[in-house]
Amino acid sequence: MLAGLSIRDVVLIDRLDLGFRPGLSVLTGETGAGKSILLDSLGLALGARSESGLVRQGANQLSVSAEFSLSPDHPAFAILAEQAIDGAPDLVLRRVVSADGRSRAFVNDQPVSVGLLRRLGECLVEIHGQFESHGLLDPATHRDVLDAFGAVDPMPLRAAWRQWQEAVKARREADETLAKARAEEDFLRHAVEELAALDPRPGEETELAERRGVMMHGEKLLEALSAAQQSLTHKGEVESSLRAAQRALERVADKADGRLDPVIAALDRAAVEAAEAQGLLEKVSSTIDLDPGALEKVEERLFSLRSVARKHGIEVDALPALRQRLASQLAAIDAGGDLRDRLARQELAARTAFAELAGTTSRHRIAAAERLDRAVSRELPPLKLERAIFRTRVETLPEADWSESGQDRVSFEVATNPGIAPGPLAKIASGGELSRFMLALKVVLARTSPIPTIVFDEVDSGIGGAVAAAVGERLSRLARDLQILVVTHSPQVAAQGEHHWHVAKSSRGNSTTVTRVTALAHDQRREEIARMLSGAEVTPEARAAAESLLARPAL
Repeated sequence: MLAGLSIRDVVLIDRLDLGFRPGLSVLTGETGAGKSILLDSLGLALGARSESGLVRQGANQLSVSAEFSLSPDHPAFAILAEQAIDGAPDLVLRRVVSADGRSRAFVNDQPVSVGLLRRLGECLVEIHGQFESHGLLDPATHRDVLDAFGAVDPMPLRAAWRQWQEAVKARREADETLAKARAEEDFLRHAVEELAALDPRPGEETELAERRGVMMHGEKLLEALSAAQQSLTHKGEVESSLRAAQRALERVADKADGRLDPVIAALDRAAVEAAEAQGLLEKVSSTIDLDPGALEKVEERLFSLRSVARKHGIEVDALPALRQRLASQLAAIDAGGDLRDRLARQELAARTAFAELAGTTSRHRIAAAERLDRAVSRELPPLKLERAIFRTRVETLPEADWSESGQDRVSFEVATNPGIAPGPLAKIASGGELSRFMLALKVVLARTSPIPTIVFDEVDSGIGGAVAAAVGERLSRLARDLQILVVTHSPQVAAQGEHHWHVAKSSRGNSTTVTRVTALAHDQRREEIARMLSGAEVTPEARAAAESLLARPAL
């Protein structure tokens, strides 16, 4: 609820600190005393549009702070958590407007945007006046209001909606992927066939390049190999000569006191290496192909690999991986239709589940609308709206307009005269009628509203007597569940207040006019209500009537 309001330098108010309590608080005073300034000040703290003209003459800036005491689960704290702002049981909204029109906003002394201040204000206070009203006048709120009244849980519907939308997204992505792949299908099939015919192997380019190099210089290599072989076999085998020398030394080695051992070992190694060298020469010679046809085949293979690699903009060694990747893409195209069909079936199942749940929710809303209409209609006759009709319209939307809230558009409509079709609440009702419609609705919806404080500005405009008494009684009843602030000129309404504030203008010694707000005790309340009954001259009869009104028990 609204716990306190501090105002500095707003129009006729220089300094004002008000503390509010639960229940019904009434504000009375002469026309022009400054009651609207109080509401304008509260509006500034709630994020309303600011004007430099609101700054008191001679002041540099105005400042308004509104303090709220809330339950820990109030929606305002969820909004603060989104913005990483620390919340507390006491929430303070503050607005500062300078004389040049610049505006600043604060929440718990932390700078915030005016938009955030307005968003918080919308869930803290609802203001209803003759010429402007918020909350229930916005058709966008009507569906949530009806759901709260009818105890319709929106969470399963929202979950079903998210599941459906995720299925739609998955199917659309599959469609896009499949369409893109099919646009490239001819290219993929040609490329896969070409690579399959080529059948590239990892490392094949290096191997072919080496073979080509050897084959291109085959004659020179063979000449060198032949010369080397002749040198090893000239005048007998080199290995045989080395072995003969080794044997000759071995026969006398025991007489050389070990001095020949290194020589014998060296000859042994030389003989082995010579035999191995001769064998390698023969092996290399056998691998050199001087057939021109073989060289042509190697070059043709090498050039084919490099040509295909250039076409795809990759290295030759990457061709095997490319072949595998393109083959996978082609397989995906072949399987893509099956995947898309499976996702389409999942999408249809999710849509069906949502539609069935939305249909059930619609039936619950229609039943709740009928109960709401009956409840509001019972409140209208005492408020001098006995000829009026209130109707909650639940309209089924086309599928393109479905949302996580279901398939319904909910709107509150009224007809104030017989024979006229009901229309939007904000357009059909006059200022006074509108406030009374709002009061009737609020009485019915009191226990379902998350907004703890409601302000009514002259809800009693244009009525009196028994109707004004009925308005006061309903405000008193509404104040059992919510904090109610009422600006009134009706003594019947004022008498119902648990707390009474009097707003008046006064002049200082320098003739400066300021607005003052005074909390009234019982005797002061009797005098104020008597003034409201009789006018400028308060008569004993008016005091007696005021006492009678104050003595009436609250309903």
